[in-house]
Amino acid sequence: MFIGAQVSLYPMTSDFVPVILSGLQALEPYKKDLRIETDDISTLMVGSPDPLFDALRDFFARAAKEPAHVTMHCTVSRGCPGEPDDPNCRCDILAVGQSLPLEVRQAKAQEAVAQAASAGVEIDVQFSLYVLGQDRHMDEIYGCIAFLKSSGTFLKSKNFCTRLRGDAGAVFETLRQAFLRFGPAQGHVTLDLTASANSPSRR
Repeated sequence: MFIGAQVSLYPMTSDFVPVILSGLQALEPYKKDLRIETDDISTLMVGSPDPLFDALRDFFARAAKEPAHVTMHCTVSRGCPGEPDDPNCRCDILAVGQSLPLEVRQAKAQEAVAQAASAGVEIDVQFSLYVLGQDRHMDEIYGCIAFLKSSGTFLKSKNFCTRLRGDAGAVFETLRQAFLRFGPAQGHVTLDLTASANSPSRR
């Protein structure tokens, strides 16, 4: 299986270079577990979901601790049929998790979010889950929505997406669980998400 993310960071400040570089610096501890490639548009991260979502969290949380408004757009994918298998993307939850009933997966996801460590910065996220190439895919999506509403990070439903708010630790754990617990284990599942912190509209 191939698991990875393309992520772009957008600081709303004229002094944007140090903000981006500080975010990239937060990725250094993950280079032993992830393949990380940065160019002038985005950063690719490839590897198993545990270090992947931890890296995404730390990347954005580091930038969000600056005073400027900052946003991040990210596409996360697993099981894309157009990508080669990568042994670095091994995921034990996928190996056994999707054999469990939906309500058990929801409960395990809620437990993981409740145990998430605080990152010390509040963020907002809106995202959409896409379960591709599967009959009855809406059962998985509705099951994920039910989990989100009980996750403690749910803010509201919007057209085509769900809005989350809270500490970056809990929010990114919610995203990880949505990505891992719903949709077929060997199928193609993606997340499309936008994160925001320090927005002046919040004030």
